Amino acid sequence: MPPTGTVTPNTPAVEQTCAAVLELLLPHRRAADPDTPAPVDAFPEQLCQIADFVEAGDPIVFTLPGFPCKSPSPAKVLGHLPDEGERLSLTFLNDLCEAVRGVYPPGARMEICSDGHIFGDLIRVPDAHIDAYSDELAAVIRREHLHHLSVFDLRDVLGDLPHDEKRARVHARYAPTVEELRAEVKADDGTLALYRGITRFLIEDTADFTGTRSALQRECRQRAYGVIQRSRAWGDLIAEHHPRTVRLSIHPQRRGTAKFGIRLLDAEDAWTTPWHSAVLHRRDGGWELMRRSDAERLGRVVLRDGRPSHFETA
Repeated sequence: MPPTGTVTPNTPAVEQTCAAVLELLLPHRRAADPDTPAPVDAFPEQLCQIADFVEAGDPIVFTLPGFPCKSPSPAKVLGHLPDEGERLSLTFLNDLCEAVRGVYPPGARMEICSDGHIFGDLIRVPDAHIDAYSDELAAVIRREHLHHLSVFDLRDVLGDLPHDEKRARVHARYAPTVEELRAEVKADDGTLALYRGITRFLIEDTADFTGTRSALQRECRQRAYGVIQRSRAWGDLIAEHHPRTVRLSIHPQRRGTAKFGIRLLDAEDAWTTPWHSAVLHRRDGGWELMRRSDAERLGRVVLRDGRPSHFETA
C-alpha cells in the first residue's frame, strides 16, 4: 500500500467518494485562512489521504491530537475532569464518523490522541489529573456509546514508565531543536501565530507566578517553544504508530497542509477548545465555549452526575 499522501484518486467513483467525505468536513473547518475560498479541490493532501482508504475499501481512520487535560486556570474551566464541553465534542466527532458511512459504507473511526502527558510539566498540570482526564474521556465514550471513537495516549506506547521518563524519551527521539523552531517562527507566519497563541495560553493559565508581568512573559515564551517541540514530537509519534490516517488538528490550518483543522464547538476565538473553557447553553438551544468567568456572568451552573457540567442561560 503506498504511503499516505501519494495516492491519486484515479477513477471517477473514487474521486466522487473522496469529495463526498471531504465535504462532510468542510463546514467544520478551523481555518488559518478563513477569508480564502475553500472548495474540495483546494485540499489535495486530504483527498489523497482519504483515497488511500477508499481505493482499498477500508474504513477511514482519522487521528486527532488533542483532549490533553483541563487548563489549570479556575477562571477558564470548571475542574480537572471532562465536562459537557468534552461530551458534546466527542459526540460531534462520533456523529461525523457516522455521517461518513452515509457516503462511504465502510465508514470511519477516529483515534483521539490525548497528549496531556507530553506537555504536563510545561503546562504545570499534575500527571494524576491528566490520567484522570484521559480515563474519564474513555468513560464518556463508553457511556455515550460513541462506537466510532477510541483514546490513544502515552500509556499505549510506553506503558507504566514514570511520566518524566516517557516525556524525555519522546522528546529525545522526535522533537526538533529550539534553534530550528526559532528560525521557523521568524520565517513562517503560521508557526509565528502558533507560537504567539501558545504563549498567550501559558500566560493566562499561570495563576501562581510571583514575579513581574514581563518576567512571566519571558518565561512563557520559553515554555511555548517547549510546547511546540513536544507537539511536533507527539505528531511524529502518532504518524509512526498510525502511518495510514487522515490527519486532523484542533489548531487552525491553512489550505494545502498535511493536517485539516476542525472546529469542535462554537466559540468567538478560533483557538478556544473545551479543555480551555466552559460551555454555555444559550436560550436559542446552541452551545458556546467561553471562559468560565464569562459563562458565570451569563448563566447558572448545571450539575451532571453530581459534578459541575456547564452553564445555562438564566
